[in-house]
Amino acid sequence: MSKPCERKPIDQWFGEEIPAGESRDVNLSVSESYSSMTVQIQIHIRRAIEDGPVVFVTAALHGDEINGTGAIRQLIQDEDFQLLRGSVILVPVLNLLAFDRHSRYLPDRRDLNRSFPGSANGSLASRMAMTIFNEIVSRCDYGIDLHTASVRRTNYPNVRGDLTNPLVRKLAESFGAEIIINTKGPKGSFRREACLAGCPTIIMEGGEVWKVEPGIVETTVRGIKNVFRQLEMLDGQIESPEYQVVINKSKWIRAERGGFLQFHVKPGDIIEKGQAIATNTTLLGRDHNTLYAPFNAVVIGMTSLPAISPGEPICNLGKLPRGHKPSELRKKRFEEDGLEQRVSEELAANILVVEPSES
Repeated sequence: MSKPCERKPIDQWFGEEIPAGESRDVNLSVSESYSSMTVQIQIHIRRAIEDGPVVFVTAALHGDEINGTGAIRQLIQDEDFQLLRGSVILVPVLNLLAFDRHSRYLPDRRDLNRSFPGSANGSLASRMAMTIFNEIVSRCDYGIDLHTASVRRTNYPNVRGDLTNPLVRKLAESFGAEIIINTKGPKGSFRREACLAGCPTIIMEGGEVWKVEPGIVETTVRGIKNVFRQLEMLDGQIESPEYQVVINKSKWIRAERGGFLQFHVKPGDIIEKGQAIATNTTLLGRDHNTLYAPFNAVVIGMTSLPAISPGEPICNLGKLPRGHKPSELRKKRFEEDGLEQRVSEELAANILVVEPSES
């Protein structure tokens, strides 16, 4: 378990002074390459004149998940992004060694997002994790970590956090995503260990690896600004969807047989118990079997690879809590006809969705 961090000052970065009201691009040395070159991650620090919360926003903790990188780059270049108070630490690529290899993992095949808070004498991942934890988390009051689905999958935008922590819940709700998933996160994960160290942190999941998708970037930038507005760090109104649903239980629906899938749902769809999800077919298009939703749900994520074998995950369903009727939620989203509906349609552009055949 992580111990609460001893807070480091935001106005000093390895001897470089960052006065209130100014911004700096700085580097953080996290490791060395095979050729003994220093590996430095690039960081943008922005401070308001007035004191306030310090928040980190990180992306590419998994090196192939770069939608968040696109969002942070857009924030840095946004001339209207002027802080009223507090400071932000913006890190477009946290895991540079994995990013340079277009990989989720470090060169030693370890997952950096299972290695926190790290160790000075451990593996490459553990040593990097300790440096990141000591130099970034230790300076911050809150954190936002940006992710996508893993390879050959896509996620509808959702926020995840341990909602038993009131400060985490505050961040998660203010971000403005339709879907909030209530989980602590895996042991050794960045956000879980940051929370244990006294820095309430959420993650946002959306889209696919190796891509910067316009709708996901727009959703992410809107959400980050919403959090800053909630913390009174940024001017303007919080932009919220027509509804928010907290998901306490989710389930991956897996293939019963090998074959080629015909999808009947897309990311973000709000579906009813018994609704067809996908039909497994032969390469000639002959039906094997159809998979159905075991409960009322939202499609959190799904495979983007139609060719599957038995047991492979097809669709991640978030169970809707009692009192949330799929028909009513669908109506609210349709009537709003805003960013959420557009993102759902954009994500569906990478898969072929067809109506199920009548039995």
